[in-house]
Amino acid sequence: MEFRRINALPPYVFTIIDSLKIAARQAGEDVVDLGFGNPDLASPPVAVDKLCEAAQNSRNHRYSSSRGIPKLREAVADLYLRRFGVDLDPDTEIINTIGAKEGFSHLMWVLLQAGDAALVPSPSYPIHLYAPLFAGADVREMPLTTDQDDFLDTLTERFAYSWPRPRVIVLSFPHNPTTTCVDLDFMQKVVDFAREHEVILVHDFAYADLGFDGYEPPSILEAEGAKEVAVELYSMTKSFSMAGWRVAFMAGNPEVIAALAKLKSYLDYGTFQPVQIAATVTMNEAPEYPKEARAIYESRRNTLCDGLARIGWEMEPPKGTMFAWAPIPEPYAEMGSIEYASMLVKEANVAVSPGVGFGPGGEGHVRFALIENEQRINQAIRNLRASLDRLG
Repeated sequence: MEFRRINALPPYVFTIIDSLKIAARQAGEDVVDLGFGNPDLASPPVAVDKLCEAAQNSRNHRYSSSRGIPKLREAVADLYLRRFGVDLDPDTEIINTIGAKEGFSHLMWVLLQAGDAALVPSPSYPIHLYAPLFAGADVREMPLTTDQDDFLDTLTERFAYSWPRPRVIVLSFPHNPTTTCVDLDFMQKVVDFAREHEVILVHDFAYADLGFDGYEPPSILEAEGAKEVAVELYSMTKSFSMAGWRVAFMAGNPEVIAALAKLKSYLDYGTFQPVQIAATVTMNEAPEYPKEARAIYESRRNTLCDGLARIGWEMEPPKGTMFAWAPIPEPYAEMGSIEYASMLVKEANVAVSPGVGFGPGGEGHVRFALIENEQRINQAIRNLRASLDRLG
């Protein structure tokens, strides 16, 4: 039997590192896993307590609303007003999604079809590249640099020379995997560009609350006129350490929100209602939790970056996300990122993600995930020091 959409997908390179990690652990090795970005922090206690309480009520076992229950959408509106100064109508400008990946993927079905094109940064979180392809569209990759002005120039050039003209521009800042951060002025320029060229902006705001050294990531909806052309995904996965709960939201342009709601009404009945109730209470009663999570990730970032610097592996400390994007050290530069990451598992018992797994633009780098505590990160540094004998 032929599975045409799946057969067109490239190999998922992260499984190579996962297989090596599993084999090493089965052999008794203690592998420090800094690869998969799976948050290790406990969810807020109020979320767990409310989930247990709501699950006891059999009325919450029925189908829920694919848009999200009203109080959940009201809590999101309150969060956006409190956190970003953005006023949202919970009835027309917010929809609940079953995690950001589901929301993003289904949105691509809404916006794109065969013959259309999307502009996507390279490297990128894999679903940003593949969801437009699943929808039958072409993907035009644009190199992502840490200089936001350079990136704007690249975006403008790639848009002008793309045919067909892209209908969608995908953005995500702070960015996974490169950790690139931008300011509100950048967002305003992108919104102005989109309004001028009548293109939809889709901003995945997964790391909305994970800015370091005083940096506060801006919402694209803070830009003047953003609701005319933009939608934004906000997730509770990283901000509230609720990865397995699958709770996210899309906010912004009401026409796009309505179109996604129509599609979802055919495809799903929304998130399990006790989860929605728990998420509502969490946003209302634990608004400081994201700051606590941010402090933990910032401490881990400091431990990792300081440790790598001590052993001669230089990199720019990230200003946001829960990752560090590190160039392969010069003495090992001839190795591709898959070969280098594989070597780290085999020889140092440290798992990282190969950069090429995020697209061709990620080659020459590896990504560290800040998902282990400081003690384990220091263990990883000691292992790397003992194994990377070419470093100064």
